Amino acid sequence: MDNGDIAIDYSNLEWWEVPPLDDNLIWSIVNESISDLQVNQILWHYLGYRYDRIEQTWDLSQVAPEWLSVYPTPPDFIASRPATVKLTRSIPAEHKQLLKEQLGFKGYKLGEFGPRQTRRATAASWLLAYLADRV
Repeated sequence: MDNGDIAIDYSNLEWWEVPPLDDNLIWSIVNESISDLQVNQILWHYLGYRYDRIEQTWDLSQVAPEWLSVYPTPPDFIASRPATVKLTRSIPAEHKQLLKEQLGFKGYKLGEFGPRQTRRATAASWLLAYLADRV
């Protein structure tokens, strides 16, 4: 299982409650106003992963089987290309351009971005698609 090939200390999460999912939170992901761990925590939450800090285990009862079979522990989407590719492929075609269409995101400037920024944009796109599917 590819979990980004790094050890994540899940007991050291930055948030115990994920903030409301809205345009401001999406922009904070794209603009790097929040940490990579916080971006992961948001994605984990909306994918159904819930951390029980008392038991120090994951409640996986809300995770879709297609995620659970590959990632029995939440992946590090910022460090793991395969996890981000899976996230990208799970965005419905009709929602692939929401970051540009809905928020007016013009992309990163040439020479000022790398895999980390691209993965953050993917996270933001997936979250916008998640929101669009629930409206």
